[in-house]
Amino acid sequence: MEFNRKVAVLGGGSWATAIVKILTENLEVVNWWMRDAACAEHIRKFQHNPKYIQSIQFDADKINVDTDLQKIVSDSDIIIVAVPSAFLAQAFDGIELKGIENKVIISAVKGVVPEYNQIPAEYFNINFKVPWDKIGMIAGPCHAEEVALERLSYLTIACRDQEIATYIAEAMSCRYINTSTSDDLLGTELSAILKNVYAVASGICHGLGYGDNFQAVLIAAAIRETKDFIDSVHSIHRDVKSSAYLGDLLVTAYSQFSRNRNFGSMVGKGYSVRSAQIEMNMVAEGYYAAKGIYEINKKFKVDLPIVDAVYNILYEKISPIMEMRLLTTKLS
Repeated sequence: MEFNRKVAVLGGGSWATAIVKILTENLEVVNWWMRDAACAEHIRKFQHNPKYIQSIQFDADKINVDTDLQKIVSDSDIIIVAVPSAFLAQAFDGIELKGIENKVIISAVKGVVPEYNQIPAEYFNINFKVPWDKIGMIAGPCHAEEVALERLSYLTIACRDQEIATYIAEAMSCRYINTSTSDDLLGTELSAILKNVYAVASGICHGLGYGDNFQAVLIAAAIRETKDFIDSVHSIHRDVKSSAYLGDLLVTAYSQFSRNRNFGSMVGKGYSVRSAQIEMNMVAEGYYAAKGIYEINKKFKVDLPIVDAVYNILYEKISPIMEMRLLTTKLS
């Protein structure tokens, strides 16, 4: 498959900002769409995002920032979507994007689209008619903040078309980013969604005062749940001990940069869900993912006690103390 190296990034948050930084290491120009006109103008003038990871300084000649979504889509062959899942439908529903069905769509979204209980790959396939083999996703373990610091990070590009996966992997490989490829699109994407729920659980336990010993048991159980669930949804041979699955789970559950862990920690300390969201002023994908996975699992009926516990705390308003105490009896 031939590309003319026209790549676009959609989104104005920290992950979108980090992805643009990575891509400009290799590509001549990166098209960048964001809805916030004032933010876009600031980036054009001062070459940094005024709202997220201000320390990243861009080369003005390597980025083309625009608020016209159709223009960006029309002028690009590969569209990397880095809009939080909670705002994905809001950003795209009701907009007729001409020609998007002919583009390659790479998801950097790590959540469930709440309005549809769809994972991003399903959303792009059903709503934009993008063929499955032209949809891919970017998995970690990788935090945007560490990209800004140029600390060594790892990315896995998953796509059924390995030529596409290889191209994106090469475009995102640089001195501080190691990349690999996978053909497990659904398993990798579901794992990336689940790890945010488990990071919320880890944060709740931390906020409640549970120690490292229990955290180790919790995350060991989380990777087993992940395997059981993704094997039920899409049964192929996969090694969940690899970095795209276990590595991404570990960094999201333990890192100081993990917004899902921090969100959960506040809930564990007694914040209401709403208060924790306001305090963070950032999107914790695990909040929406907990409900999405809970609803999707009604079809598959996999035993997911950690997901159920997080759902009960966030949506059924069950006491974190009581729910986590009950969870401890189900783990080993």
